[in-house]
Amino acid sequence: MTTTAEVGSGVHLSYETPHIAVLTLDHPPANTFSWESRQSFMRALDVLDADEQVRCLVITGEGRAFTAGANLREDQSMSDEQLTDYLAGFSRVLNGVEGFRTPVIAAINGATVGGGLEFALCCDIRIASTDAFFVAAGVNVGLIVSFWRLPRVVGLGPAKEILLTGARYTAEQALNWGLVTEVHAPEDLMAAALAKAHRIATRAPLSVEVTKSAVTRAFEMDFAEGQALQTRRFLEMFRTEDHQEALSAFFEKREGTYHRH
Repeated sequence: MTTTAEVGSGVHLSYETPHIAVLTLDHPPANTFSWESRQSFMRALDVLDADEQVRCLVITGEGRAFTAGANLREDQSMSDEQLTDYLAGFSRVLNGVEGFRTPVIAAINGATVGGGLEFALCCDIRIASTDAFFVAAGVNVGLIVSFWRLPRVVGLGPAKEILLTGARYTAEQALNWGLVTEVHAPEDLMAAALAKAHRIATRAPLSVEVTKSAVTRAFEMDFAEGQALQTRRFLEMFRTEDHQEALSAFFEKREGTYHRH
């Protein structure tokens, strides 16, 4: 049974199960991150981070948009100092998603434009509706965005096309490039996202969290650093009750029962 929690305007927080949370962006028409909705979103992340029962987060949008990122109308009226503060605030949103304790699944229901594409790139797993489309809008509005994260997800060639044309790309094109890993009919999108979240939430939670943290750093390390981190984290996990329970569950052909320590 779904339960909800109040976090503020522009964002809805609900719990599909005690282990699976859903954040819905609801700031029509494009679900942009206004000053107020940024505060609501960060409050929601704080609530979820403190809730050790939560093992996976799904983010989606209300209506026909996933998110268009920053609100350009707000940008136009800002001084340089205000704009710097605004960008720092939006960066906190992006970094909050990318560095969130548990895996984050983006259930991309519609328009994903500009800073919204950057937001989607910060999620760990992206699946899309056939209604979804993607635009790296920087060159369309005389700005720059997504040049660092996008090549790491889709490779340099596709990233250059997406970034330099500012064109609109479909969910199927995004799937071909690896920007998303699944495409579903609109009515099936959330069920698919929640099924994936359930799969993640039933794995050993400490292992999932450590794996997310390590793989996020993969492109920033050389081989020796990667091997050292792998060894250190492996030994740490080997000593945990999660590892012992996961082994027992595997051999007994049952789901594991995990408790944070």
